Amino acid sequence: MRQRDDAPPPAVARPAAAAARPDAPGVPLPRTPRRGSLRVGVVLALVAAWVLAAVVLHLVQGTADVGLRDLLALVTGDAVDQAAAVVVESRVPRLLAAVLVGTALGASGTAMQAVARNPLASPDTTAVNAGAYLALTLASAFGTTLAPLAGVGVAFVGGIAAAALVIGLSSGRSVSVVRLVLAGSVVTMGLASITSVVMLLLPWEVQGMFAWGAGSLSQNGSATVVRVLPVVAAGVVALLLLARRLDVLQLGDDAARSLGMRVGATRVVVVVVAVLLAASAVAVTGPIGFVGLCAPLLVRLAARRVRQLTRHRVLILASAATGVALVLTADVLLRAVFGSVAGVTVPTGVVTSALGAVFLIVLARRLRSGDTGEALAGMRAGTALGRRAPWLVLTLAGAALLAALVAAVLLGDRALLLGDVDLWLRGAASVRLEIILDSRVPRVLAALLAGACLALAGALVQAVTRNPLADPGVLGVSSAAGLGAVVTIVAVPAAGFAMLFGGALLGAAVAAVVLLGGTRGGDQVRTVLVGVGIGAFSSALTTLLLVRSDPWNQNKAMTWLAGSTYGATWVQQLPMVVVLVLAAAVLVRTSRDLDVLQLDDLTPRVLGVAVPRARLVHVALAIVLTAAATASIGVVAFVGLVAPHAARLLIGKRHALLLPLTVLLGATLVVVADLVGRATIAPAQLPAGLVTSLIGTPYFLWLLWRIRTDR
Repeated sequence: MRQRDDAPPPAVARPAAAAARPDAPGVPLPRTPRRGSLRVGVVLALVAAWVLAAVVLHLVQGTADVGLRDLLALVTGDAVDQAAAVVVESRVPRLLAAVLVGTALGASGTAMQAVARNPLASPDTTAVNAGAYLALTLASAFGTTLAPLAGVGVAFVGGIAAAALVIGLSSGRSVSVVRLVLAGSVVTMGLASITSVVMLLLPWEVQGMFAWGAGSLSQNGSATVVRVLPVVAAGVVALLLLARRLDVLQLGDDAARSLGMRVGATRVVVVVVAVLLAASAVAVTGPIGFVGLCAPLLVRLAARRVRQLTRHRVLILASAATGVALVLTADVLLRAVFGSVAGVTVPTGVVTSALGAVFLIVLARRLRSGDTGEALAGMRAGTALGRRAPWLVLTLAGAALLAALVAAVLLGDRALLLGDVDLWLRGAASVRLEIILDSRVPRVLAALLAGACLALAGALVQAVTRNPLADPGVLGVSSAAGLGAVVTIVAVPAAGFAMLFGGALLGAAVAAVVLLGGTRGGDQVRTVLVGVGIGAFSSALTTLLLVRSDPWNQNKAMTWLAGSTYGATWVQQLPMVVVLVLAAAVLVRTSRDLDVLQLDDLTPRVLGVAVPRARLVHVALAIVLTAAATASIGVVAFVGLVAPHAARLLIGKRHALLLPLTVLLGATLVVVADLVGRATIAPAQLPAGLVTSLIGTPYFLWLLWRIRTDR
């Protein structure tokens, strides 16, 4: 997790510790007067009071009438038997789980931020939680019943493997503050796709894992927590013993080595301990999101006024206590809003994930990665054939799409012949053929149109933002559109497709406003990281709605989230057709504007292009395209990333040629993804959105590696 020493916000390595910024997180400080110790005591007392208040509120909430007087009586040994049984048997296990998880994640996040010198590092943003959850899901899918400590071991293997992948992808001489987190976030998306595939293929073996995967404090007694508690305690003690080394590490690698510290070994040990703590939390409650990000950041905010809090011996303890307070407060809020009975069924991780996503967005908007908008213009584009005969490339791409369409219509759970299709077109097919083709052909058409819409939207966003990492799925626009659709489904169960499209359009528009309104300055990686935060926030709210809805609405809504063409009808294709025709009419006249917009801000103004208006028009087109595709087949990521880049590599950067090829390639990608999902494991099926995620995740990571500013 090494990053360049001149990257903000870590302290720059200097010959002496006194040269470091005195207020930098984790920098060892000279002796401070008694006033500093008093301030630390006040802060710790406030955190302790927060924890105590949360504990009391947590214990008195429930269906049984247990109040403060009963708690005092229980503490003094005078409790009524019934009240004591209610507290001990139902509420204390949940409380203990919250304490264990909050402590583990708070301490783990502090360690990761210290070793990476990165305020955005956490078990969530480095894919540790996702890897641990995938490992536990696979164990459950294969019918393995795990004891608590065995579950910790399995989760640790998955977490450490994910962490190693992220670190390997982010390593090098030039690693910016947000690049490691961006790689971790995309790896998380890929691992989540694999987890979803397992759940869809083996639904009975992993029954109940969906809600648990959002982070649930529900416990069947205290046995699991008691057995895992020694592991968490040992991890926290190990971090406290390493606290002085973490302080020195904030001075920079060179300064730490000059003081005799083995930097590499220290990093490895701290990462292993941090992953072990996060794996312990996941094994007990599932992945409760972003506690490891929020808890240390709240303490670091206080450290701006109380500099002694930057010492890691204090910071680790304060972050662990703050993590406990956050988890308990989130659980109290859930039960206060949804009631004592319904609130228990809602995963606590939904609240912490939403809160952490907001933290991620705010922090990403303030940080700079150093990646400016020239990367898109500077990337290699165009083959020799594409430059000499671009129309031949377009013809070949059209032929490939036609072949994919024919294969998609003929193949599936039942293979057909071209003659069967001819009979169906002439209305002379048998009942069996009519049933098959009446459901299959609309699905193929939906995949074609959705792929075209998403690919075109990605190309437009990449051009106007000059960001090669831009994609409606990666930027959170598709997730927000999916949230809008799910809200419509849950709020109005009998809603028609027009209302569904309106909800998706509203969600996508809000996401675009947040994304583009808060990422001015051309920082590409920062823009994508804000989009990841938008996607996480949308996913948290979507999970909340799914868990709270009735089973019919839940199954219907999950169709949108997986990006499936199942149930597609002819009527649902109409908005995509209209939007594509409208976009074509606009882009015929503005393709030259896009050619200069992708260069810089000055050139289009010199050539007379109204930059603000051009950006508004093309971003609006991208929003409508994304909403139409999402309303039709659900959330599909990476199509808008892969298709434009493939087209650019084949035919060059002239949008008059680039956009048609992008549409053809995007349509082909989703049609093939839908075919693979329908045919490879028939009669079972995989949603097209999951297949494109499995394809797009490695491509995105390769692209992130490729556009590094300094290798």
